[in-house]
Formats: sequence, structure tokens, C-alpha cells
Amino acid sequence: MKFIKFIFGYNSKKYIVIANYNLKIIMNKSRLLTLILIIHSFSLFSQRNDSLSYQAAQMLMMGFRGTDLSQNEQIVSDVKGLNIGGVILFEYDLPSKSRPRNISSSQQLQKLCADLQQLTDNKLFVAIDQEGGKVNRLKTNYGFPATASAHYLGQLDDADSTRFYADRMAKTLSDCGINLNFSPCIDLNINKNCPIIGKVERSFSDNPDRVVKHAEIFVEAHRTHGVLSCLKHFPGHGSSKEDSHDGFTDITETWQEIELQPYRMMIASGMCDAVMSSHVFNANLDADYPGTLSQKIITAMLRDSLGWDGCIFSDDMNMGAITKNFGLKESIALAINAGVDVLIFSNNSSESYDPLLAQKALNAILELVDERVITEERIEESYRRIMQAKGLL
Repeated sequence: MKFIKFIFGYNSKKYIVIANYNLKIIMNKSRLLTLILIIHSFSLFSQRNDSLSYQAAQMLMMGFRGTDLSQNEQIVSDVKGLNIGGVILFEYDLPSKSRPRNISSSQQLQKLCADLQQLTDNKLFVAIDQEGGKVNRLKTNYGFPATASAHYLGQLDDADSTRFYADRMAKTLSDCGINLNFSPCIDLNINKNCPIIGKVERSFSDNPDRVVKHAEIFVEAHRTHGVLSCLKHFPGHGSSKEDSHDGFTDITETWQEIELQPYRMMIASGMCDAVMSSHVFNANLDADYPGTLSQKIITAMLRDSLGWDGCIFSDDMNMGAITKNFGLKESIALAINAGVDVLIFSNNSSESYDPLLAQKALNAILELVDERVITEERIEESYRRIMQAKGLL
């Protein structure tokens, strides 16, 4: 067995392709020339599945406009050309204050998801925020079944009722071709007036046991229908007084250790498919960076202390808590080095829509590797977790 390295140019950068041949190399001019030509033919495939660029692109999940692919050539290019790892769907376009963005009916959504999957040989994450209640992209006026909020189900505290709504939700997602749901929200309802959790009824309870009871039912229902779920928002957003969509959100004085308990319990019981980070700032946990960008919170706490080695998704990197305090390249570097595996860019903030955002984000990652700010090993680590998660679909 021999391993031959061949260096070639790609986007003005040099990457190494390792060709693995089960053959005996005889070092004479004729056979050496043949071998060089074989290796060179491999180098012409610039988008190899094991290339750094491919692995880095798998770390990107992008939002886009359009209810069908004919309305947006850029997302076709992002999936087919760049090989981004996932897309996230919305029903409302915030920059233009209009709808529909990606969703107008179950039949339309099913075709959109199928067409997206046809663009790639690998499985594409097709994600949505479908919690129920007010965080509900699949609305009844588009023909989708009604949902119930986490707060309602937690107050009712009836396992059969939660199972009914969770099963119907998961089946709806699966039927439409959505394979990843950023739900359930397992934030504790500590601050009932929290503008982004308590006031919009996204928490099951302020009691971690009750939260876990109902969250596990949601995870189980999604698994039954072949949909991955994602627990959020680590390390806890339920005590905040501000909304991290809008800007800097400091929970230093309000956060409580008990907010980790739902994660600890669900990871230990094997009822966790993925975790989403939050952009909240807690000086007692990290005096410099908010959760998504914090190595102390993502790696030291979530991975090392709580033992989670699966996929970690960022909350939307276009949210004000990030964009108003960090540049694109800086935030990408911090998030990846913190331990985040998939960076979500909704491209759906109130400020603007950028059709070239995926290319800019990918370029930033590759530049950071060239500059040795991020190591290739760190990219490979996330790629492994992403592939493991996609292997469950």
C-alpha cells in the first residue's frame, strides 16, 4: 500500500490530495510517468468529497429566497457548486417584510425540498424552526395542521397530548422533506417576561424535570419519522431580559446553574441529536465572548463537562448579538474555534439580504485556515460530526 501526495492549485490556494493505491510501484521511467498521469487526473476534480473546501462548505447552513429553485439561481450554485451542508427555510422574508419566502403550501414545500436534495450527491440538511405556537413556520393558512406551544403543553403536562402534537408535527415535516428541526426549546422559563422565550411561550416549564419529560417526547417522535431534532439554546436563554436577535444580551446576573440540567439529563439519556448554541453573554462563564463564540462555553462546558460529542449548530450568525459586535470573518473564526460545527446564516435579518453570503463565508473559512487561525484538523473534526449526523437521516 502506497500513499502518494500531489499538490495542485484550487482558487489560488494549495491543497493536498492523497491518492490511495493498492499497487506495487516499480520505479522506472515509463511506470512512474503513468503513475504521475493517474494522480494528475485525480487532481482535476477540484470538488473532491475529502477536500478542505468541501469539508468547510459542509459547515455552512444558508437561508435563501424563493418558493422554487427557478426563483433563485444562487442557492442552486451554493448547493451544487460550493457544496454547502444545509439550508434553513422561512415563511416570512424580514428584509422585504413580505411573504411567502420559502413556504406557501405543503405540495410546494415538498417539491422545493426534493429539488434541493437532487442538487447534491450527499444528504443535505433541510432545516426549519418548527417549535409550535408562535414559532411556527408551517402555518394553518398554508394548509398545515395546527400546533400547540411548549408553554401550553407544559402547563397541561399530559404526555399523550404532547405526543399527539409532536407526532403530527414530525410527520408533517417528514412528508414535506424537512429532515432537521431546530426544536425542542429546552430553555427554562425562569424570566416569565423574557422577550424571546417566556413572553412568546417557547418554554415547557421552569422545572427541568418537566422540560425534559416533554422534550424527550418531541425527540422520540421526530426520530420515529426520520427527522433530527436540535435542543436549544445552550447554555440557556430563559433568564434573559433582552432578545439576542436585536443585540448584546447579558445574562450574567440572571443565569442559573439549573439551566444546564435539561442538557445534562438529555445527553446522559441519549435523547439528544444535536445542540444549538445561543449568543447570550455571561461574564461568569466567559468574560470576553458570548456563548456561540466561547471556547469555555462550547468546548469546556458542553463537550468536556456535559460530554456532548455530536453536532453543535450555531444560532443565526446574522443576529444582532453577533453582527453588531463582530465582523463576519472574526465571528466565523471564534465560533469554529469555540467548537461549533455548523454555522447558520439565515440571510433573513432586518438589515439586508446578501446573495453572495455563502461564498463570502466559505472564503473566510479557507482564508482563516491559510492564516493558521483555524487548523485543518478542526475542520475535519466538524466534518466527521456532520457526516455522522447525516448518516442518521
